[in-house]
Amino acid sequence: MAAYADDLQSDAPDRPGAVVLCRHGEPALSRKVRLSAAGYRAWWAQYELGGLKMDQEVPLGLKAIAEKCGFLISSTRLRSIQTAQALGLERAFAEDPLFIEAPLPPPNFPEWFKLSPRLWGFVARVWWWFFDHNEGQESRAEAQLRAEEAARQLIDLAATGQDVLVVAHGFFNGMVGEALKRLGWRCVNDQGFRYWSARRFEIAAKG
Repeated sequence: MAAYADDLQSDAPDRPGAVVLCRHGEPALSRKVRLSAAGYRAWWAQYELGGLKMDQEVPLGLKAIAEKCGFLISSTRLRSIQTAQALGLERAFAEDPLFIEAPLPPPNFPEWFKLSPRLWGFVARVWWWFFDHNEGQESRAEAQLRAEEAARQLIDLAATGQDVLVVAHGFFNGMVGEALKRLGWRCVNDQGFRYWSARRFEIAAKG
């Protein structure tokens, strides 16, 4: 996070700012297809490179959050960068690979077995989470360590007293949220994990 570490202030305020985890907008790549496991691997590779569907309405509440935040960060995926651009009102923001989505390699089912990308995403996540099916990519344990590191860095930024907005991905945002909870933060506003949704975390009150 060197791109915005210089903005940290030495005098810590009485109370940290909030951490807001936002999911990107709706991607352009269609999910209205049925694919084999190999087809889904190719589809996911294309999804990871692609951007947002055109002409989406940005939630006004999310824009208001972006206007007030002291730090705006996106993952390095195009769909997150374009979301941050839509929210950021031409302000500068950091792009950080720490927040990219956890991998989704599908299990090696027969070629005749076909599902929609949405269902493949569910199946692949179950195999990754419970059976450590990662095909040489990031494992669940490695992703959990990354989420812990991300949470700690966000807490450091929030320690300045300014709110931090992260524009990233549904599942990994969830992992970061769980890491924040383990570190004493609580979710005070939960919009779920749909596109453009946000979850706000604040430090839990003592006593």
